[in-house]
Amino acid sequence: DTEGLLRIKEENQKHYRRAQRHQEKKEKIQRHNRKLGDLVEKKTYDLKTQYEHLANLRRSHILELTSVIFPIQEVKTSMRDPADVSSESDNAMTSSTVSKLAEARRTTYLSGRWVCDDHNGDTSISITGPWIILPNNGDYSAYYSWVEEKKTTQGPDMEHNNPAHTISAALCYATQLVNTLSLILDVNLPKKLCNRQVKTQQRNHEFCGENLSRHRFTRAVKKLNANILHLCFSQHVNLDLLHPLHTLRNLMYLVSPDTENLGR
Repeated sequence: DTEGLLRIKEENQKHYRRAQRHQEKKEKIQRHNRKLGDLVEKKTYDLKTQYEHLANLRRSHILELTSVIFPIQEVKTSMRDPADVSSESDNAMTSSTVSKLAEARRTTYLSGRWVCDDHNGDTSISITGPWIILPNNGDYSAYYSWVEEKKTTQGPDMEHNNPAHTISAALCYATQLVNTLSLILDVNLPKKLCNRQVKTQQRNHEFCGENLSRHRFTRAVKKLNANILHLCFSQHVNLDLLHPLHTLRNLMYLVSPDTENLGR
């Protein structure tokens, strides 16, 4: 029993010494983890600072791009409110007629259905200049109507102010701007739209190349609108401001200096 007791005491001392070594190793690991934690915290702060710096650079590049090369702004139209016209021209017009005229002015026949748009008739959105504008309500039917008319009309096109020309040019510039923004923001676009002329037909520009049929034109516009919305979502643009048909207006909200997260 005495010999067994001595053996047990010796084993207990060995376990005690091993426990001390393990405790020292544990404390060493804890000190190392604390150092790593401090280092990770510092690196995280540095990374966040670099992200903020990168966001500011992207923001400054975008604001410079949209102020010098691709300015986007609202263009007021000269259309007057029916209530004002009625009060001046016909004092006998009833209030119900005035309200019906105002409601009709806010309604547009778009793609086989009537669409209510409060901005319709009040403003248009221009890009690169006040002469290149898009209808605010997203009704680009003037383009394919012009294309269909050209197919049946012989001779050169002398209508330099044809709205189909400005629609095509505005969509072309919008495509160029969207593709450039995706590069600056490092955001992959869900739809592929070419913005330059290439010899092969597969890489031809969607809007500034040959005259597009109604189906191809509508499909290209939908792809462009999808890319714009994708960029707006990536930059946390207020969803209440966006509309799936408002091409340039959505772009204007995206690149606005008031967009807090622009460049993220």
